[in-house]
Amino acid sequence: MGRLRRQSEVLGTSVLSVCAMIPLKFFNKNEKEQFIKQLNEQFGIKDVPFSLAKLGRERIIVFSGDISEKEILGLDRFARIEGIGLYFAKIDEKTQDLRLSIEGVQLMKEQITKNIFELDEKQAEQWMMGQELLLEDIKKSREISRVQINSPLGGRVGSTSEIEIEKGFFIMKFKNDFLGTGKISAEKISNFIPKSRRLKYKEIKVEE
Repeated sequence: MGRLRRQSEVLGTSVLSVCAMIPLKFFNKNEKEQFIKQLNEQFGIKDVPFSLAKLGRERIIVFSGDISEKEILGLDRFARIEGIGLYFAKIDEKTQDLRLSIEGVQLMKEQITKNIFELDEKQAEQWMMGQELLLEDIKKSREISRVQINSPLGGRVGSTSEIEIEKGFFIMKFKNDFLGTGKISAEKISNFIPKSRRLKYKEIKVEE
């Protein structure tokens, strides 16, 4: 038992060390301005009233409240501090575009005006269950005659058989509900809802 306990303690220390090795860097004023500029270009967001930090190379965390950056960095030396902050966005490794997390979308929903992809009720249910949406199915849907996209790059809005949809990250929306971020490619909209947060069919209730 003593040996097993010691092995467990060593393993726990190793895991903790690996977590603590992931660098956490707070944005300076210029970095935050550049980040918000990119958010504005992609989604129309003009202000992020929180402290921002990059966790590793891709994840953006936001912090609010009375705890200082120095105190957060002090805590981060001993354990991963994601429980203190909120996962806000991720930087796409290939394109460097920003993908807002579900929490990020909810925090910024009052400011989001660009790159919004409107879903109908059936598509919203599929999305909340974690399914990818095929663009061909969207175009063929009898429930919609026009796909509404608010994009700075366009996407010509016309009949579903004629619509040209830009690729990239879009905020998925049904009526007044923002449902996270999807990535549009040539054939589908990729879904990033974690498995643990996907809804079963009987659990889905869409606000009327």
